[in-house]
Amino acid sequence: MIEINFTEADGNRRILSADPGSTLLNAILGAGIKGIVAECGGGCSCGTCHVHVALDWTGRLPAPADDETDMLSLAEDVTEQSRLACQIRLAPELNGLSVAIPGAA
Repeated sequence: MIEINFTEADGNRRILSADPGSTLLNAILGAGIKGIVAECGGGCSCGTCHVHVALDWTGRLPAPADDETDMLSLAEDVTEQSRLACQIRLAPELNGLSVAIPGAA
């Protein structure tokens, strides 16, 4: 199992667990996290699964594809740490990944 350190919009921190090969979005939805809408169901066509990846993790993720970058250009509170959770495929080397809902305390 992969463990993800997740900060919710209210600042509450949780540890999520997911199987390798699943997406960060699947882990978030499976944990019932509020604030991640995922209107397109993970198809990289809406931007509503926008998260901020902790600075020390951003360089460990593959670069975003053009379609992800396009969707992020429509999101609010975008930073260089912004990613779409549907585009982060979880692998063992991402164990301990830290992410937050944009605007989390």
